[in-house]
Amino acid sequence: MTASLILASASQIRAELLRNAAVGIDVHPARIDEETIHASLTAEGASPRDLADALAEFKARKISEKFPGRLVLGCDQVAELAGEVLSKPRDMDEAIAQLTALSGQTHRLLSAAVLYQDAKPLWRHIGVVRLRMRDLSPAYIEDYVTRNWDSIRHAVGAYKLEEEGVRLFAKVDGDYFNVLGLPLTELLSYLIMRGDLDI
Repeated sequence: MTASLILASASQIRAELLRNAAVGIDVHPARIDEETIHASLTAEGASPRDLADALAEFKARKISEKFPGRLVLGCDQVAELAGEVLSKPRDMDEAIAQLTALSGQTHRLLSAAVLYQDAKPLWRHIGVVRLRMRDLSPAYIEDYVTRNWDSIRHAVGAYKLEEEGVRLFAKVDGDYFNVLGLPLTELLSYLIMRGDLDI
């Protein structure tokens, strides 16, 4: 049996990871006002972990309401440095500022996934990765952002580990799939346990 689920995300890398694992998917990105939700939850004192989980759930629930009976996967990723959340950079200056703050520091990536069916949550998981960035010179940071802007503008923390961004790091502790924004092994284990995937 091959699971068929709806991915409530526009992320090409998440879709590719699922397809490569032979999980059948349809892609229906959820259109939610992330900035408003983020601001509201932050004002209420939500932790970075709770923020990632809530955003993933909002996406899954919204698409699940439109597709009764289907499994819907919502995902979100948050970068956190000393309790502060880093979002996707709005412009090159913000990307440079984020990388300057991360230089020489250890931060966390929180990759949340929530599975819904019939507008109800079935499963959730938050993968955590700790990353130690090298000490980067201001000149390198500026050059890196200039060279990679088209790609990193859509990445929390202003880097992509699967590209040149790997050079920025001295150490990575955690599952690589979580770095890419999807706790894939945990999701597959759940689908296998349910009988949606054969093994």
